[in-house]
Amino acid sequence: MTATTVDIGTGPDGTLVIRPHGSLGDTDAVDLQRALVHAIRHTRPLRLVVDLIEVGQVDPINLGTLAAACLLGDEHKVAVFLDHPQPEVADRLASAGVPAHRVRHVTGGSRPPGS
Repeated sequence: MTATTVDIGTGPDGTLVIRPHGSLGDTDAVDLQRALVHAIRHTRPLRLVVDLIEVGQVDPINLGTLAAACLLGDEHKVAVFLDHPQPEVADRLASAGVPAHRVRHVTGGSRPPGS
């Protein structure tokens, strides 16, 4: 993942926002993992939002990375949220064990993940 495929910023309330663009495939896995681990372990914001609004597909490796980031965040007292996923991605996140309250604002419908 290069600087052209992900934006990282901080909201006015201190929330760290990571916004990837395009599809997350196996070539992005290591960089996504590093960005999330660095944010959770070193930056340690109160909230970390991974905004998936511009992400179409997420491969299994990155799906697992997003699920693991929620658990790692819990261990480090960082609330991790996955915002604006496509309905299919939201369903896959639920299948990967991501709690429903971590997946917010599913695009393309108002149904909760896994329904």
